Amino acid sequence: MSQNRILLIHAHRQPAASRVNKAMLQAASTLPNLTVNDLMTRYPDFRIDVEAEQQLLLAHDVIVLQFPFYWYSTPAILKEWQDAVLAYGFAYGSGGDKLRGKKLMVATTTGGPAESYQAGGYRHYTLSELLRPLQATANLAGMAYQPVFSASGVLGLDEAGLDRVATGYHQRLAAL
Repeated sequence: MSQNRILLIHAHRQPAASRVNKAMLQAASTLPNLTVNDLMTRYPDFRIDVEAEQQLLLAHDVIVLQFPFYWYSTPAILKEWQDAVLAYGFAYGSGGDKLRGKKLMVATTTGGPAESYQAGGYRHYTLSELLRPLQATANLAGMAYQPVFSASGVLGLDEAGLDRVATGYHQRLAAL
């Protein structure tokens, strides 16, 4: 049985400055069936090469969106990528079935602790509720939305915690 080809789309405003996202990327990069697509490195000017990005999507079975959770949303580069790449006729609408059957997984990090992302918590909503637009995107494109991988409270992670996050992420991706 062959392994699923995974496309990890990394979106971070300052990729070199993130200790946790960097550790997650390093752990993921050891998988032989994984391609990393770092949007800020490729497109610092936000000028997305739509055709190249669509070809990457077509060549993979699983799409992972990895990003820090900023202001209850994705970083701007990922939103720009979505707007440009997930076009009518490609991802949805007439003839827009190119992603149908692929898996979509969100991998995100939050500075705040997990308990703040719950009904009645500091943020008032669960992380799943706040990520609902990405699930709706997967549904529209006919993709199978996978359970979210989240690392919360990352600002206070010690080295052991960082290792647990990276190892857990590697295991989740390997299981896809």
